[in-house]
Amino acid sequence: MRALLRRLRASVPAAGDEEGSILPLVLGYAMLALVLILVTVDATSLYLAQKRLDSVADAAALAGADGFTLTIAGGSPRAELSSGDVYAQASALLAQSDADASLVSASTPDGVSARVTVAGQWHPPVFSLFVPDGVSLQATATSRNALR
Repeated sequence: MRALLRRLRASVPAAGDEEGSILPLVLGYAMLALVLILVTVDATSLYLAQKRLDSVADAAALAGADGFTLTIAGGSPRAELSSGDVYAQASALLAQSDADASLVSASTPDGVSARVTVAGQWHPPVFSLFVPDGVSLQATATSRNALR
């Protein structure tokens, strides 16, 4: 019985006799946290770039809808849009703005509303090594004029 107790005591380490280190575990978790933070930074940057492009498309569609021609038919005024006027207004707005966007298309599907599509390029701020050409983004907006 004493031999068994001695063997058990010998197999259980003493309180100050622990071997190993938690440093690799801490470094692993720190590395994981750093990667998660950097991916979050890139995802946020992509989201904001898309929202900026959406606002440029909205502004260009609004400018395109302002390029109407006022006609009076049957005693009532009517605002009519042409695709050429919508394109001219949208391209003029993009030329004046400092947005890094290009006009893909600008037209009027029904003569009353203006539909504008713009495109841009997003480059990740952190992991640009993995995406050297960036990511192509597009935004489409429609604006309708209402003459009352």
